[in-house]
Amino acid sequence: MAVTYTTTQIADLLESVSNWGRWGKDDQRGALNYITNEKRAAAARLVQTGETISLSLPLATRPASDNPTPVTHLMIRSGNVGHPLGSWGCADYFAIEPHGLATTHLDALCHHFYRGKMYNDFDHTEVDFQGAHKCAIDVARMGVISRGVLLDIPKIRHTEWVEPGDAIYPEDLEAAERDHRVQVAEGDVLLVRTGRFKLRRAKGVRAILSSMPGLHASCLKWLFDRKVAVLGSDAVSDVLPTTYDPPLKMPIHTGTLVMMGVHLLDNADLETLAEKCALDSRYAFMFNLLPLVLERGTGSPANPIALF
Repeated sequence: MAVTYTTTQIADLLESVSNWGRWGKDDQRGALNYITNEKRAAAARLVQTGETISLSLPLATRPASDNPTPVTHLMIRSGNVGHPLGSWGCADYFAIEPHGLATTHLDALCHHFYRGKMYNDFDHTEVDFQGAHKCAIDVARMGVISRGVLLDIPKIRHTEWVEPGDAIYPEDLEAAERDHRVQVAEGDVLLVRTGRFKLRRAKGVRAILSSMPGLHASCLKWLFDRKVAVLGSDAVSDVLPTTYDPPLKMPIHTGTLVMMGVHLLDNADLETLAEKCALDSRYAFMFNLLPLVLERGTGSPANPIALF
């Protein structure tokens, strides 16, 4: 299972999974194009009981070692403080840096560069201090609505969680498919559980601060062949640390965002979902995610919902 790529081999691998030009030279949606009207309609038919499960962490407003830029939440009108206009209600203000390890968020395709380029050969200079003028998060303004598939790696490894720094290989993904009696298909939202937050609760933040469980670079061809529309994880999808130097330090991020045009969902809370899937012996469901319509944004906080 263990595969060690040279920098040259990683570069060749990235070229082999490129979707540049697949949907035209001006395309900015990437693999979201795999989610057709027919795919959404089929996903809706998966709903049987109407039960919903949120896959989002609460917005973290307190600093922590893995949250150096907590959400700023300020009350600008409350019920116990006088206001010139009278006490007729309340209001607040909040500011979020969506990227990092503490907020459930969707990465826009502009989030990573490789050799000065982002998805579909757009130049990195398309992102300036006004934001991203290409491949920003608002290309997903119509929502990410498709079939979701959970692959629970701790379950098939018979462990509580995948240890930080341990890699997940294509063989693991296929073993999970067999165990769960499901197969990842074109246009699916693939969610890979590592058990990260179960580990964090058990051992504290220091256990996952310097390393992270995630997908090995050899999974890129598998994701490309399956035509995954969106990849999500309770970690950051990449196994960390890697032996590769920037800009290949996170080959899954580079391969999905830049080369395939696959949006990434980071820091999803998959614990309740895993329990529900195991209880029902059902690992496919309707998936809904409505990112904020932030023009020129590099990502969006997210509250993904699984419907059963």
